[in-house]
Amino acid sequence: MSYSRNLMLELESETVGVELRERIAWVTLNRPESLNAFTPQMGRELLGALNRAAADRGVRVIVLQGAGRAFSSGADLRQVADWGPDGSADLLTPLREVFHPLILRVRTTPKPVIASVHGGAVGFGCSLALAADLVIAARSAYFLLAFASVGLTLDGGSSMLLAGRAGHGTASEMGLLAEPLDSERALARGLANRVVADDQLAKETASLAEKLACGPPGSYAATKRALNQAAYPRLEQQLNLEAELQQECARSADFAEGVEAFLRKRPAQFTGE
Repeated sequence: MSYSRNLMLELESETVGVELRERIAWVTLNRPESLNAFTPQMGRELLGALNRAAADRGVRVIVLQGAGRAFSSGADLRQVADWGPDGSADLLTPLREVFHPLILRVRTTPKPVIASVHGGAVGFGCSLALAADLVIAARSAYFLLAFASVGLTLDGGSSMLLAGRAGHGTASEMGLLAEPLDSERALARGLANRVVADDQLAKETASLAEKLACGPPGSYAATKRALNQAAYPRLEQQLNLEAELQQECARSADFAEGVEAFLRKRPAQFTGE
């Protein structure tokens, strides 16, 4: 299968790499120096890559993966104070305009999406992995919703995606305790579909993607629509609620303290204000 040079050029970006081969779009989060922490720029570039891959009839499967030592460490807290126009922490706008459309794109594209996870899948990185149709994890992988540790709440659809995959108990545990779930426990609870040795992750991901690439696209599209209706019929509304609640938390003194503690690598002292 060949792809046009123009499409290849369109998919180039600073923070997201795309390789198209054998009807598979390999989409790589490419900020390894920050463990692929998300910024609005990376979110926009990832959304553009996914939109183009979804529209390309030559692409049958999309694989999401991270460069370097992790899948993604979540939002880049070193830059979050700059997301607002006046130096405030405006989380509502990027969630609504960039990050939550990413989750909807993964769920609504008719093509199978595989998350190939090694190292940490944290915060929004965890949400992105959970939005995929299939998750294949290296033994080194762990899944962590660390929002509570900085005074925030769940976003990226994780409140619905996690409950849909693992149930209310696991969603409450991960959301409230902000403790990591290793790959074996993630497999047992339904967050991951397969766990493989780290040195076999690329090979096993390719094998799974190639199998799907040879399958019936119409059948896959219909299956995704049916599963979305059954499991996530109100996903867009839930994303809107998460964004509103997240912005409420972002205005709190606890969030400011959580970020300061994170950056200074000390325990946070939350006051409830």
